Amino acid sequence: MDNITETAQYLTFRLEEEVFALDISQVREVLDLTSITKVPRTPEFMRGVINLRGSVVPVVDMRLKFSMTRTEQTLNTCIIIVEISVEGERLVLGALADSVQEVIELGPGQIEPAPRIGARFDTEFIKGMGKRDDEFIIILDIDRIFSAGELAATALAEAC
Repeated sequence: MDNITETAQYLTFRLEEEVFALDISQVREVLDLTSITKVPRTPEFMRGVINLRGSVVPVVDMRLKFSMTRTEQTLNTCIIIVEISVEGERLVLGALADSVQEVIELGPGQIEPAPRIGARFDTEFIKGMGKRDDEFIIILDIDRIFSAGELAATALAEAC
């Protein structure tokens, strides 16, 4: 786990019943769900690409990435545009979420290390567990969620 030593701002969002958070410094914007063009022969969690002001941006279904059920379109479904770094390369991705909640501040005293066992998914990409009131917020390390191989498929999608 990265050591979280200072207070930071996080964008919180929901996937099923869980609340997740991303460091606000990696979030570019939040979009309403728009039409996503499916790209053949990409991993299931890759929902396709969107046109973002003339740029092709791959969209990932975060629920599928975390072995949950496929994201269903509702009034609150949105795409969080994030900038990630993989092997030194900057990439822009859209992350499909059930809903965006709010921007919160969490200090080091409100964040515990990720659990070692019993989690539904690999905890390598969890920076920590934020505590607010009596709710846990799973703080994601967005750079570690995707492997270089998965992102190669994404780059291929962009090339189409």
